Amino acid sequence: MRVPRLRSMLGLSVAALLAACSGQPARPLPRAAQVDVPRFMGDWYVIAHIPSWPEREAFDAVESYAPREDGRIQTTFTYRKGGFDAPVKTMHPIGRVREVGSGAVWDMQFVWPIQAEYVIAWVSPDYQQTIVARSKRDYVWFMARTPQVSEQDYQAAIARIAALGYDTSKVRRVPQSSR
Repeated sequence: MRVPRLRSMLGLSVAALLAACSGQPARPLPRAAQVDVPRFMGDWYVIAHIPSWPEREAFDAVESYAPREDGRIQTTFTYRKGGFDAPVKTMHPIGRVREVGSGAVWDMQFVWPIQAEYVIAWVSPDYQQTIVARSKRDYVWFMARTPQVSEQDYQAAIARIAALGYDTSKVRRVPQSSR
């Protein structure tokens, strides 16, 4: 009596797994044609994002990149959780530029051995604004060299994020003090 039920449950599980695997793959994520990695180094203020879990309540978020002697990129992410008066929190992931992608595709390692995809989907010609995305379309970051951008630049970035295939209703504008 239990064998038919087990077979039925197993059959449903296999069918669900096959259905999940047979979906259309996500369309390729556009990326910047060429990124001058040394020029990309330095401080980037997070203007807006679809946040990862630690960033959900970020204020004054800044991502800083610096080259390391071993060729990787030292990243320092600082933010205040929940308000401008909160203590500064810091994370130190390590980036690695992939050989493919003309400098636009990186791996970012927060915890060994896990590496997260990090794609520079767009960077302005003057390297003052950028959008970093992921093929899964789960997280995205619009960053600038200054803590504030014009409303026109913000709306243009949101339009670019939508064109990448993101649900922009999930985008959170990051409060930045005018440091």
